[in-house]
Amino acid sequence: MTLLFGFSEYLRKNTNSLAREIVGAVLRKMNLEIPEWEKEQAVIMYVELLGFLSELVLDERKDTAPEALIKWSKQNAAMQVSSGGTISEIAVRYPPTRQVFLELFTKISSQLGLSLNENVFIIKQINTLLDISLNETIFAFERLSDQLQEENQKELARLSAPIAPVKDDVVVIPLIGEFSEYRLKYIADHVILKISEMDVDYVIADLSGIFNLDKEIAKYFDQIGATLQLMGIRVLTTGLRPEVVQAVVSSQSVDPSKIEAFATVKQALESLR
Repeated sequence: MTLLFGFSEYLRKNTNSLAREIVGAVLRKMNLEIPEWEKEQAVIMYVELLGFLSELVLDERKDTAPEALIKWSKQNAAMQVSSGGTISEIAVRYPPTRQVFLELFTKISSQLGLSLNENVFIIKQINTLLDISLNETIFAFERLSDQLQEENQKELARLSAPIAPVKDDVVVIPLIGEFSEYRLKYIADHVILKISEMDVDYVIADLSGIFNLDKEIAKYFDQIGATLQLMGIRVLTTGLRPEVVQAVVSSQSVDPSKIEAFATVKQALESLR
């Protein structure tokens, strides 16, 4: 314990210089260049990590990690998500970091006369902290990626079904892009609600901009149209391609006679005069 106390004191007195040595050694091993602000952020994290380790080697009952390590791990994940990076770009830094710690602490242990068992104990403790950091990074990356994906889906769904008023009682909905079940549900949940709040009598649904319009999607739009009609709104459909018309006609799920279809939005508007 006396020798471990000496190791603890050494870390406590040299945290700043050791932290900078660790950051520099990891960057050299990876042949990596990062901005100065990111280096300083890493140094600050390692200063707290080393301070925490100096206490941990004297009290192995500690089962937490320093707040700076958790925060740094989450920030790494956030930067990767915002830049469109992958979790592997962070994960590859951990093996050289472990190697740097192993080499550094083995050298310090030798200088201070620690036994092999004491050195193994120290390495075990730092490995535990690095494992916590890696786990926190992965968990944060997955959570933030899911949030970003959901936000992107909502934005794409909103942009794929804009509502464009053209007259006091007429709106045009130009449906754009490739439609998934998520986007169709968005229209059912949000677009219909928004239209219900508007004082309109006619909705012109232009389907010419849909990339993947098949009979299943046509069936879903038919259900949406039926909902609007029950609300007292007349629905006019434009932009049906020939192959889609054939699929709808051959399908048992959509009644073609109930579809008020026009070739273009212009023709649909002219029919309302």
